[in-house]
Amino acid sequence: MESLLRKALGTSVLAATGHSGGGCISQGQSYRTDRGSVFVKSNHKPEARRMFEGEMASLESILQTATVRVPKPIKVIDLPGGGSVFVMEHMEMKSLNRYSAQLGEKLADLHLHNQRLGEKLQKEGGTVGKGVGQSEPNFIDKFGFSAITCCGYLPQVNDWQNDWITFYARQRIQPQMDMIEKGSGDREAQELWSQLQLKIPEMFKDMEIIPALLHGDLWGGNIAEDEIGPIIFDPASFYGHSEYELGIAGMFGGFGSTFYSAYHSKIPKAPGFEKRLKLYQLFHYMNHWNHFGSGYRGSSLSIMRSLVK
Repeated sequence: MESLLRKALGTSVLAATGHSGGGCISQGQSYRTDRGSVFVKSNHKPEARRMFEGEMASLESILQTATVRVPKPIKVIDLPGGGSVFVMEHMEMKSLNRYSAQLGEKLADLHLHNQRLGEKLQKEGGTVGKGVGQSEPNFIDKFGFSAITCCGYLPQVNDWQNDWITFYARQRIQPQMDMIEKGSGDREAQELWSQLQLKIPEMFKDMEIIPALLHGDLWGGNIAEDEIGPIIFDPASFYGHSEYELGIAGMFGGFGSTFYSAYHSKIPKAPGFEKRLKLYQLFHYMNHWNHFGSGYRGSSLSIMRSLVK
């Protein structure tokens, strides 16, 4: 792999630094090169390229907003024996501590970025777009993303939709339900989902939702800080409802009260926030059910029961 990296990166120097990492999906290793330090994620599954390309598109989109810091993506490279590696900027990360409030502010800025572009567009007149890759992002008027992204290793359906409720029901929860049906044929889950679909529109009554660029998988394991400030990484981005981001944030810890205070000082809670948060947590519990097994069934069904009351 090291000779492959040398060639792909055009570097004569490639020395492992001793920094390594990884989770249940991919493994990572840092290297010193003649152009600075890089972090290399590797995954030997056939679908690794799709997963890494989605992450690369996510990082590029977040970078373009100049709001919250992320590692700069460099290159996705195929491995000869199958799988791929993803090369990005190495950042000296440590656990979030001093910069929790700043992360709340910066995340709110990320979520407000597209809305502010829209307001600027109305003042000046300009173009509406759906694409990424330009140096100056366009205002996005739909929900979705320009690439397939993966939450864990499961691909997300990011086809563009005009309506958020349609997007969330059809392209987030329904694919999870389809996997549960295929895996276990869980009848109670199917019955609860058919009831819940009828209730979802009530939760968004009188709300105008402007598409916000999301990290998409913002739990405590995907946040950090360095000497300068907060960092987020491992995104699974798309344009969605800003509240969606806080679903998984509240599930596994890592976000203190200073983070939430700072975030909500810029994006205050709208009426019905707590109920919608449960709806957004449902996706993540179901996604964990499909990744890790029926240990997450109880939490998934419990949320559905509470929402259909």
